[in-house]
Amino acid sequence: MSSRTRARRRTAASVHSIHIPRQRGRRGSQPFIVVVPEHPSLTREAFGFAGRLLWRFRSALAPTLLALLALALTAVMHALSCWYGLVFLPVALAPAAWLGIMHVRRPRSGSTLYWRITASAAVTLAVIWLLLAAVFGPFAGPLEGIWLSGWILAQAAWLIVRRSL
Repeated sequence: MSSRTRARRRTAASVHSIHIPRQRGRRGSQPFIVVVPEHPSLTREAFGFAGRLLWRFRSALAPTLLALLALALTAVMHALSCWYGLVFLPVALAPAAWLGIMHVRRPRSGSTLYWRITASAAVTLAVIWLLLAAVFGPFAGPLEGIWLSGWILAQAAWLIVRRSL
């Protein structure tokens, strides 16, 4: 590297200047300017802040991610073909079957039975919503309101329950 292109002195880390050596000879080109922004734009700052905030609270926002994923999945399934929703029909019966099997194999009473019934009912309702949203579309009729209320209830329950896990 020649002495003309090498830095002659140390500069502070915040200095954003570039020294372009003078062109010599017949092939000298037109002068040009390099613009280096010193501060990121306000939009980049806002997106960076939102991204860091979402990453920091990613475990608390798990139901939100699942709700958005379910909404997108049912929209795509409805757009491709309406009968794809019937795939969820056997899945809707799985929580009730699980509850019956657990009650026979490991019978419990009190709060354990309450949590099993609540979990089974919640998953059954969610799968029924998936089925209906894939068949009729996620924004058809009351399905949009059901999705919104289910998302709010799931997020609130998750914020309470996850501290005890």
